[in-house]
Amino acid sequence: VQLQASGGGLVQPGGSLSLSCVASGLRMDNYAIGWFRQAPGKEREEVACIGNDGGTTYVANSVRGRFTISVDNIENARSLLMNNLKIEDTAIYYCAVIYYCMDIGMGTVRQGIATGGQGTQVTVSS
Repeated sequence: VQLQASGGGLVQPGGSLSLSCVASGLRMDNYAIGWFRQAPGKEREEVACIGNDGGTTYVANSVRGRFTISVDNIENARSLLMNNLKIEDTAIYYCAVIYYCMDIGMGTVRQGIATGGQGTQVTVSS
């Protein structure tokens, strides 16, 4: 059972990227999914989450108004659309099964449900 994030890359400030989190061996509509990121030398940071049915979403203050999380058009996947990217958005982005997603915050990672894969590198640079 695995979640795999993809779609990262190198983009200039102000640019956009769309990340995808695809599940294998697990039905995403049974779980809340969270996106996290970790920059070199920094702690892992919550980015956004989406409830199991896609009806509830949360986006962290640091990216609110620029990032959108949604149910992907690809079956059993969730997307993170990132607009107006800033240099400080540079990080490795991960997706994971989490305990809950509410419009005011998100739960921690549920261990033992799925492995998270390697994440996807997002680099914002001019």
